[in-house]
Parts: sequence; structure tokens; C-alpha cells
Amino acid sequence: MAIWLVRAGKGGARESWALEKDEVIIGWDGMPDLSQFKDKDQMLDKLKEVYPDKKIQALYNHRSQLWAFAKRIVKGDLVVLPLKSQDAIAVGEVTGDYNYRPDNPSFTKHARGVKWIKQDIPRSRFDQDLLYSLGAFMTVCQIKRNNAEERIKAIVKGGKLPPATGFEDDEDVSNEDGIKNVNIEDYASTQIRSYIAQKFTGHQLADLINAILEAQGYVTEVSPPGPDGGVDIIAGRGPMGFDPPWLACQVKSGNNQQDVKVMRELKGVMQEFKAEQGLFVSWGGFTREAIKEARKNFFELRLWDAGEVVENLLGYYEKFADEIKADLPLKRVWLLVQEDDEI
Repeated sequence: MAIWLVRAGKGGARESWALEKDEVIIGWDGMPDLSQFKDKDQMLDKLKEVYPDKKIQALYNHRSQLWAFAKRIVKGDLVVLPLKSQDAIAVGEVTGDYNYRPDNPSFTKHARGVKWIKQDIPRSRFDQDLLYSLGAFMTVCQIKRNNAEERIKAIVKGGKLPPATGFEDDEDVSNEDGIKNVNIEDYASTQIRSYIAQKFTGHQLADLINAILEAQGYVTEVSPPGPDGGVDIIAGRGPMGFDPPWLACQVKSGNNQQDVKVMRELKGVMQEFKAEQGLFVSWGGFTREAIKEARKNFFELRLWDAGEVVENLLGYYEKFADEIKADLPLKRVWLLVQEDDEI
């Protein structure tokens, strides 16, 4: 059994389709039925014909991924889909052969059937080396490094994560010259999350969230460690925090997903504090049911998982107090934008 990374397009454009339709799908709409190609040379010739403006090395890259998706992935293999809609990862088992649907909407023509085992495993459950592998800047890639198969299976079952052993390189199907193609932005975000998870535990995470809110212009009050009545931070606008919107914030550190019940409890506490709006921060993320209900409360409630925390942190970091910057030292780096992996 192999484990494959299969992404859902730029920004997770095909994510909902994949989860709802029980399949993994890739782009390359210009390519015909991939099952017709008898060897890699035939596939490469077609890629040259369909995408004449692409450099040959890029076409080798695309051929390797398309060949893996259509020919190398088999029934029983596991697929891993990093989600963009939440700070989580979906894992499923391949149930069908490659399938070409020419009449389907764009970017859903090439597909494999999948039975999703878990659709919302928090990224925080995965060790940093696994997240590094899942951060490859590719649509299709086999994950092999550090007994990944054994460890990802343990994560899916909710058991104890076995230690990493060995160092077998991931088979980078998109780079035949052997150069690793890593999404640097994802890798940097993973490093920051790992550091925060270690440095800002328990009530310290509330202090970090408070720094973000202050940088956004709120006047805040943080509850001391211990029982907090369901609210860790209260905040308002204006010189003394008297001006609306009035905000009540609850912060949960750790890797556990928060469910609808806890979210509803926050809404009840908001009324006690006369807060107009609520912010629920859970480093371990939220269940799909909680996310679905939060959408119905768009004008009252926001959910932040680890990804949202890091995104807001990076957006307001320059306004942080020196004390917070000393605890979380970051440096802005400019990088050349990488070309989209798919066509």
C-alpha cells in the first residue's frame, strides 16, 4: 500500500467537490483520456502538442504526475488531501481506477474514486516532517519518507503516533532531475505553527491572540489563568474599549477539535458579557458540524484554527509589542512566486 499526496487545485478550488463526490481530481483539462497512453513517451508527446509554450522540464514534471495519477496509484492506496477551507487534512482509500469524464466541469475531468476515512484531521496531529512532505509544491506525489505509511495510518486510527524511523526520500514524481520542489510558504507556515505549539501553550496562547487583537485596534482585557467563565478575552473599540463592536473571545490550545456544543456555549456567554460578536480560537481546529453552524452565524461569530491564527499573526506582526516579538522572532523574506504546478 502506498500513500499519495493529491491536492485539490490552487486555493483548494476542487476541495468541496472531492469530499462530496468521494473522489480525488486533478486539472490538466487540455489532456485527453490518460488511459490511452501505452508509455510515458506517448504521454510526453501529447503534452508537447497540447502545451507548446511550456518548457520541456515543466512537461517532464507534468508527465510524471499524470502518469502516477492514472497508472501508478492503485486500489487500496491511501490518498492525503491537505485542506484549504480549514486547518485540517483529509485521508481516504482509493476505491476505483482512473476515470476520464470529458463532459464534466473544468478541472474535474480526471478522477479516481475514494472512500474518505477521515475528512478533518487537524494538521497539529501530524509531525513536522510529515507536514514538510505534504507541503510539496506538486499536485500528485508519493509520500514515503520516515515510515510515513505507518505513521499516517496511526493518525487516522487516533492511536499513538509511532516514532519516525529511517529516511527514505519521498518519490518526487514531478521532478525527474531529482530536485525537491517544496512550497516554501507552506513550509514556513508549518515551522511557525510548530514553534507556537511549543512556545505558547495553555494561557500563553490567549496572550498571543490578545496581541493580535490589540494590533487590530481593539482595547482588550485578558482573564487571568484559571476559571474564566467561558471567556478569555473581552475587547472593544475606542480609547477605553467602550465603543462597538464588543467582542468576547475564547481560546483553546491543544490538538483537540472543538464541536458545536462548545461553540454554542460561547454564544451563551456572549450574552452574559453583552458582547455583540464572538471569536472562538481553537488551535486543534473544529469539527465540520461546528464550521457549518458558524457559517449560519457569520455576522456574530468567527472561528480561528491554527491556520487562521498564523495568517492574522503575519498580517499584524509589525504592530506587535517588542515583548511578543522577542518571544516569537520572525523576519520578512521576499520570494519569487512559483509557477502553478497544474495547467
